[in-house]
Amino acid sequence: MGFFPLNFAVLDGLKYASSHEWVKHEGSVATIGITHHAQSYSIAHCFIGYFSNLTVSGSLVSITAFSRDHLGEVVFVEVPESGGSVKKGGSFGAVESVKATSDVNSPISGEIVEVNTKLSESPGLINSSPYEEGWMIKVKPSNPSELESLMGPKEYTKFCEEEDAAH
Repeated sequence: MGFFPLNFAVLDGLKYASSHEWVKHEGSVATIGITHHAQSYSIAHCFIGYFSNLTVSGSLVSITAFSRDHLGEVVFVEVPESGGSVKKGGSFGAVESVKATSDVNSPISGEIVEVNTKLSESPGLINSSPYEEGWMIKVKPSNPSELESLMGPKEYTKFCEEEDAAH
């Protein structure tokens, strides 16, 4: 696990998008959420993890810890209903914080198979647990090859360091 100067984690075993989504690929389901770094700049940064279980093949979407710290305290989360679809780069929901309201974009395309209903009562889960309980949606990927364009932890760390240096 890598850390940035403000203790923003970059987890091993995940892939990352330049828009600050993370992805964990295990079996036939991807988990999507927003990185720590994204919470630092914009909520449009998500993470994606790919996993399998017996009942669902899909992806989870949420924000990471670096992102959450730049957003500030999340006070409201809007997520779509199950059964819809998302397109890579397309907005699927919104997060409102004490600093801003921002769209959340999906790093992959697919069918929404589950939403995190806990977020309506506890939107702060995005702040307190961005990689675990703060996920937003589960998606069954329609084009798994989209995962191949994402960065590994070392590439993403370098990308974020360069991005931070430019700001």
